[in-house]
Amino acid sequence: MKMLNNTIGKNIRRVREINDMNQEEVAAQLNIRRQTLSAYETGRSVPNIYILLELASFFRVSIEDLTRNVKL
Repeated sequence: MKMLNNTIGKNIRRVREINDMNQEEVAAQLNIRRQTLSAYETGRSVPNIYILLELASFFRVSIEDLTRNVKL
């Protein structure tokens, strides 16, 4: 599970950076705390399916893009 946490977190961070946004901006759009987003990106926490759906929709990527272990 640790590897999956890290994969999801890295992918979230990657799409955020591709979209030239900081954690504060994304967190505000998703109505979550910046610290929560940081925990996702560092693998300390895993977003639930609803947050994954919101992230995927917000960044216009698939959930698979956020969960698979390949570079976007």
